[in-house]
Amino acid sequence: MQSLDPSSILGWCVYILRCADGTLYSGCTVSLPRRLSAHGKGRAKYTRSRRPVVLVYAEEVPDRSAALRREAALKRLSR
Repeated sequence: MQSLDPSSILGWCVYILRCADGTLYSGCTVSLPRRLSAHGKGRAKYTRSRRPVVLVYAEEVPDRSAALRREAALKRLSR
């Protein structure tokens, strides 16, 4: 399921951000709105110097294990 509305995702999710320098950042979290806020305020190491960031993809997954597997699969894809 693809959704770009962070408030519509409940539970674990995998997400991709596009940074201001054009790079992509992927991560997983249990609270997407809270994590996006951290990225936006510079509290995330990789994106701190690459702000602003834009959410380009978010996918809800059943649990933490599935989130980590899906994030790893996304990172193996070509850009």
